[in-house]
Amino acid sequence: MTLSGFWDRRRGGLLFKRDGRRRRWFAGVDKILWWIPLAMIFVAGFLIASTQRQAGYADWYQHWVTAAVGLVIALLLAKVPVERISRWTWPIYGAMVASLIAVRLIGVSALGAQSWINIAGFNVQPSEFAKIAAILLLAQVLSRHPVERPVDLVRPVATISVPWLLVLIQPDLGTSLVFGAVLLVMMFWSGMPGAWVVLLISPVVTSVLAGVVPWLLVLWIPVMAVVAARSLPWKRLAPMAVVAIQGLFAVGTPWLWNNFLQPHQRDRLTLFLDPNKDPLGGGYHLLQSTVGIGSGGWFGTGLLQGHLTLLRFIPEQHTDFIFSALGEETGFLGSALVVLGFVAWIWRLLKIAGQARTDVESLVVIGVGAMVMFQVVVNINMTIGLGPITGIPLPWLSYGRSAMLVNFIGLGLCASVARGIKQPVKRR
Repeated sequence: MTLSGFWDRRRGGLLFKRDGRRRRWFAGVDKILWWIPLAMIFVAGFLIASTQRQAGYADWYQHWVTAAVGLVIALLLAKVPVERISRWTWPIYGAMVASLIAVRLIGVSALGAQSWINIAGFNVQPSEFAKIAAILLLAQVLSRHPVERPVDLVRPVATISVPWLLVLIQPDLGTSLVFGAVLLVMMFWSGMPGAWVVLLISPVVTSVLAGVVPWLLVLWIPVMAVVAARSLPWKRLAPMAVVAIQGLFAVGTPWLWNNFLQPHQRDRLTLFLDPNKDPLGGGYHLLQSTVGIGSGGWFGTGLLQGHLTLLRFIPEQHTDFIFSALGEETGFLGSALVVLGFVAWIWRLLKIAGQARTDVESLVVIGVGAMVMFQVVVNINMTIGLGPITGIPLPWLSYGRSAMLVNFIGLGLCASVARGIKQPVKRR
């Protein structure tokens, strides 16, 4: 047999077939869905290592190890239809509520909140996993009872209220805000009019205006009354009800501010407006974060080369303020690439949700997208001084075992929906 004949035989034999299977497998991988998070995690390992160069400990390799575990979980979930997972929605939801109650009884406190449970030496944050449980149950509820009438709001709001309240009293204001964002986006996707989203958000705006620029309430409240009259079925009662609710929030905001929020939470919500009021206290994080990001210029100082990062000017930089390390060491270019990566990832989720086989699958993907994107927007605005410090991590980049695993669980659920798109069925 000639060498060329042997080579042709090998190409037509087992090796060629295996190579073909590899090509087909990689061809079926959703590159945007998988590679963007993995690329961010890879870079985050270096950023975390950079923030801890002068510390007596190192978490960067744990970030990668946790990501590896999460990746395995995501790959397994990607092979399981969401419909099959949905059968376990109520047990999952019940377990998460029970874990949130357990936090109040035997939880571990840190950074002003009792949010963790110690399991085999690892601190687990049940509030993170409760996000996924809430998304799964909301998808079930909204697929059967879309929000088309005001009375339809009762079921989804009741669904989210239990974990939201249990997280809020920990107190974990940042995570509780995520539940609200997920609820609004999923209800809108289920068919709720956009005007209703505005009306639901309006009490928050009223509270802010009451504390910052009260005179604007004279314009804001009548506008909301007009929106209510045009979008709600009760043309006379609706505007009066909306005005009463807005007035209640406007008057009640000062009492809630002084009696409900902790001092450090009040500082987080207001000092971003003028961090120089307390440059060595509550405003310290914001001032140092903006200086670090600005010092990166267009191209940054290089990975593991950040000066402010080396000197550890920003406390807890490897968690909530990891974007400041990214800005310093990769500059505007690196920061912009990360932001564009998140935009591309969310755009891919919107496409998957639009092509999903069932309403449940579509809502699950939208819920995961809302969870991730809300955290991205709030975290980045926080680190650049355009928003209050809320303690919300940056997905894939901030160090945190529970948050990382939850992000991968969400990724696995979305990949499962994407995998089943080629097998269309009738939407329920």
